[in-house]
Amino acid sequence: MQASLVRLSHWKIDIKVVTDEAMHILQWRRHLTHDEVLLDGKLQQTSHGLWGRETIYGLVFGRDEEGNGGFQVMFVIDPNPNSMDWSADSSTRMGARGVRLETIDGPLLAYGSLDERAYDKPSDFKDWAKKSLGIKW
Repeated sequence: MQASLVRLSHWKIDIKVVTDEAMHILQWRRHLTHDEVLLDGKLQQTSHGLWGRETIYGLVFGRDEEGNGGFQVMFVIDPNPNSMDWSADSSTRMGARGVRLETIDGPLLAYGSLDERAYDKPSDFKDWAKKSLGIKW
């Protein structure tokens, strides 16, 4: 199973997921009063509310018509805008801060604030000086 980020824009995320036998499109859409998770254009889950909506979703790819089998996937979103990224492309700056798609074997896709490497970044100058220069105080 493989996944790649196709689109990350303001209130929209599209991810291409390729299994052994098929390709799927996983979509996340933020609306004013609810969020939607769609798989191949079909609604899978919603999260309602103005604040504190769900950001962790459980999905199953490749399940048969009786609901058996398939791959279990955890889909996590950090929906806060990435306002600190001042790249030339303003569409990614207004997109979600982080996206993660993970199976039981490990992450398929990790981007932004939900990437393991983002946890290693120093939070301020003091942490950077400790890590880079070996300064202790």
